[in-house]
Amino acid sequence: MLSRLVRQILQATVYDVAIETPLEAAPRISEKLNNNIRFKREDLQPVFSFKLRGAYNRISQLSKQQLERGVITASAGNHAQGVALSGQKLGIRAIIVMPKTTPDIKVQAVKRLGGDVVLHGDSFDVANKYAIARAQDEGMTFIPPYDDELVMAGQGTIANEILRQWRDVEYVFVAVGGGGLIAGVAAYLGDVAPHVKIVPVEYEESACLKAAFEANERVILPQVGLFADGTAVAQIGEKPFEVLQLQKSDASGPIVERDVVLVNTDEICAAIKDTYDECRSIVEPSGAMALAGIKKYVEQHNLHGKNMVSIVCGANMNFDRLRYIAERTELGERREAIFAVTIPEEKGAFLNFCRALQGRNITEFNYRASGASAAQVFVGISLKGGEKERHDIYDALKLNYNVDDLSDDEVAKLHIRYLIGGHADLANERLFRVEFPERPGALLTFLERLGPTHNITLFHYRNHGAAEGRVLVGLEASDAQQNPDGLLETLQSITYPYDEVTNNLGYQRFLK
Repeated sequence: MLSRLVRQILQATVYDVAIETPLEAAPRISEKLNNNIRFKREDLQPVFSFKLRGAYNRISQLSKQQLERGVITASAGNHAQGVALSGQKLGIRAIIVMPKTTPDIKVQAVKRLGGDVVLHGDSFDVANKYAIARAQDEGMTFIPPYDDELVMAGQGTIANEILRQWRDVEYVFVAVGGGGLIAGVAAYLGDVAPHVKIVPVEYEESACLKAAFEANERVILPQVGLFADGTAVAQIGEKPFEVLQLQKSDASGPIVERDVVLVNTDEICAAIKDTYDECRSIVEPSGAMALAGIKKYVEQHNLHGKNMVSIVCGANMNFDRLRYIAERTELGERREAIFAVTIPEEKGAFLNFCRALQGRNITEFNYRASGASAAQVFVGISLKGGEKERHDIYDALKLNYNVDDLSDDEVAKLHIRYLIGGHADLANERLFRVEFPERPGALLTFLERLGPTHNITLFHYRNHGAAEGRVLVGLEASDAQQNPDGLLETLQSITYPYDEVTNNLGYQRFLK
């Protein structure tokens, strides 16, 4: 399979519609990381993503009869635009099935490229099954987003370009969703330049390749996080995983690193800012994942002077998300830390606490009396010394105060900091994080399904311009329903993903 895939990469037809993207030096981030970093600018493609390569290579090699019958795919993202533009270029009908929950900006982008958009179902899985069934019923060709040899071959042309543009490359970092990109890159480099190490990078809430490597077989994640929506895939593709499993280098073991680098929301946001600072391009979360992976990998392995490529795989992002990304960037760069501190409710206590911070710049400060003798403080502090300074501040405060470091607490960062205002003192309140599709009526559906059985005691929702909404909700069980299963069964019946966070430190300190 590998030799066949390499031949298909060399014979790919992508340049009828795609461009050979530049491999740009990144001097600022290179100096910061003490390694030679270059950006493979796939965000400069006509559809602002590498997906065009695979889609066009697959479609352009269909027979005349297949082209006449048209193509169909299911996608709410970059693959949709790649298929639409490919259809326009070849003068054929291209049907793009998108979930009804798809933001209008993405629907309109596909329509502008000539795609025939069909909105169907409330999830990708439902849309995908519909597209496959319609392809069979109407004789159209279904174009997979990643689980196809010709699609992988189209993506693999990126590796061919990288090697021609920089013969001395040593590492290539690749964001992983379904695996089409990393499989194509691995197949080519494994054959032509097996000394190059390929490092997969996944969002920690959708790490399907890591799970597959650990199990030595493909597994289905029970749910995936949608912040990095371009790589939000629950199961690695069958054909991509076969390629990755076959990759070996006699000299140094597998060419594809088995220890997948996992990055979180804050680290991705920081990498988005790094990319903007370097080349004034605003990339989508998945487009910044490779750089976030480089930063983490360099630190973990203490690397210096290595030649590394970050594939900037896409830049399709709603403008509305930038506010949220900017807020999270400081934490991702370890330029800010947040703490919860209990201080005495007495004269001069506030002043003494500020003095304990030794003149450091305070980025956020929330103060709330907690009973007659104490107060709770939620404080953000600007860091110049990164992780070490964060720990130093914690250790210094701990000498005189009851303190918790909330810098890595997702509930605190997303919700608690906006809710601080008092304690409810409810004996049977329980706290949950609930995720629902970001579409009109989703919140109403949640409340209707919840019904009047449980009293809502706390509610926080903030739109982040993403495909999913995240709510923090407090629920009070009635006296007749002290059995916790009654509350959990109600939430399970709603079908939205949820986690109980009643023991969250921020909640316990500021809201309970």
